[in-house]
Amino acid sequence: MSNMRRSKRLVALAAGLALVTIAAACGDDDDGGSAATTAAGNATATTAGAETTTTEASGTETTEGSATTEAGGSAPSGETAMTMTIDLNPKAVWEDGTPITWEDFQCTWQAVVNTPGSLTTAGYDQITSVEKGSSDSQVVVSLKSVYGPYKTLFSDASVPIIKKAAVDDCMDVSADFSTEMPISGRAVKLQSWGENQSVLVANDKYWGTDKMPADMKIVFVPQSDTDTEIASLKSGQVDYAYPQISTALGTALAGSTSKIDVASGGDYEGLYFQQLNGPFKDVAFRTGFSQSIDRQALFDQIYAPIFDSAGAKGQLLNCGPIVEGPFCPPDNFQNTYDPAAAEKALTDGGWAKNGDGLWAKDGQVPTIRWMVNAGNSRRENTQAYLIPLLRTAGFNVVADNCDADCVFQQRLPALDYDLAMYINTAPPDPQYLTPVYTCDGIPSEANGNKGQNQTGWCNQEASDALHKADVTVDEKARKDLIFTALKAMDTDHVMLPLVNYPKTGVYNTDKLDGDLTNNTANFFPFQSFQTWKDKDGDGQIVIGAEQWPSCLNPVTECANSSWYVWTIAFPMLPGVWETKADQTVAPSDLVTGEPVVKVL
Repeated sequence: MSNMRRSKRLVALAAGLALVTIAAACGDDDDGGSAATTAAGNATATTAGAETTTTEASGTETTEGSATTEAGGSAPSGETAMTMTIDLNPKAVWEDGTPITWEDFQCTWQAVVNTPGSLTTAGYDQITSVEKGSSDSQVVVSLKSVYGPYKTLFSDASVPIIKKAAVDDCMDVSADFSTEMPISGRAVKLQSWGENQSVLVANDKYWGTDKMPADMKIVFVPQSDTDTEIASLKSGQVDYAYPQISTALGTALAGSTSKIDVASGGDYEGLYFQQLNGPFKDVAFRTGFSQSIDRQALFDQIYAPIFDSAGAKGQLLNCGPIVEGPFCPPDNFQNTYDPAAAEKALTDGGWAKNGDGLWAKDGQVPTIRWMVNAGNSRRENTQAYLIPLLRTAGFNVVADNCDADCVFQQRLPALDYDLAMYINTAPPDPQYLTPVYTCDGIPSEANGNKGQNQTGWCNQEASDALHKADVTVDEKARKDLIFTALKAMDTDHVMLPLVNYPKTGVYNTDKLDGDLTNNTANFFPFQSFQTWKDKDGDGQIVIGAEQWPSCLNPVTECANSSWYVWTIAFPMLPGVWETKADQTVAPSDLVTGEPVVKVL
């Protein structure tokens, strides 16, 4: 599969939500994508950087005279609209035993905002100062605007903390961490890294409870494709792998000592209607087309066999462009298949079937260009299944495919398609929706054609709600605003959600034991590998990696790879918050508790 997944820390197109744009990553059998909506990979879209905000409001205070939280609003220049006070664990130290302090936070902020080629500045560009509080272990962060997704700052899903003493200039770290990562504030540290493998060993200065045995090694080795992964697992060369599920995976591993764990995580697949130009610009046509697709029948045809091959259960995703969890409206995308309503919408919109049984307006039958990345068998099978059915329903749909780079790096950003199908990989926090589904995110001459709204959808009420959610700290109010936008996507027929595509961890039962499944669905998968048990006694745990980073800098484009953050940044660099398998976030052991947020 040559799975090139991109980390969606949403911040830049084809990057992620910490990256605040949507990037595409690669995923399943030749997927590419990024969490929010685009992708630069195989067919999965990834949105990294957006962390999950829990529904609890603990640690958050709103004071009288608070800054307005109108859509897109911010405090006047030079004023502080919000502060965040972070109390660090006094035991928290770097790999050399020196304390992790407020200065490391300050350096991280400066590096993110000022380093040329910084992958994301979202949220960090709202910070006006990072200062010492009552001690070196207290960090006071001041922001010029109210920032609702504050849990995306200094976190796993954004940019974790870097060590000030490890860089020459915090204002530009572009030349640092090119082929080595000498720092660690977590359970493991990097012993060696090269083109053929990386080796992690125990950080003997780590203060947490999830320590790794001193005589254990974690070895990551690159795997060129799924076939190689499967062969490595069956031969015992690899103890663990993290491929995307397919019917081929379950079939190939049947009868082996490898076990497949399947869990719902942050991946979701959907159909997207481009409506800036082309046939779906017509609301009646888009409505009728959307209501002519039987999602349940499609699921039964395409997805059910994939779940069955792994002994797992699956179901339709109804949330919208987001996975099940605290931000999923419970009543969204219900009864989307309605042929009678489709015919009425089209007829009322001035459409009529011609002699060939195709919907025409003013004598013209539009051709609908359906784009997927060539070579993705699941999506090509979906085209083969749906196109004849849509023809019967009166729509002239043609497959218009190209390779992954063409789809995710060229045509999606240019809105050069009518219908598209891909996977997004999103972090828990829904902030990634803002750059992808707001009116001002549509590529245009006004924004230099750099917007990340790749469907061309503009609903001002929904756009305002998303912008307002970004400056709303109250958890319930923020969720209500997100719901408003997601429900509008249903009403306006922006897309059709298909499935919360499963995450898959595969492990050799002769090689490994322990907590192997609790984090399969996590944005940071196989998060607890340092606690796994080496069952065969060879002193190492070997994990296959689908994509190999070319450099190790956590701030620059090096971090635009999911496998970089999974194998380098997440295991070694600390963050204030960490993602959980249930698509929420929680304070990490770096801090003593939930940071105190004040809206002034």
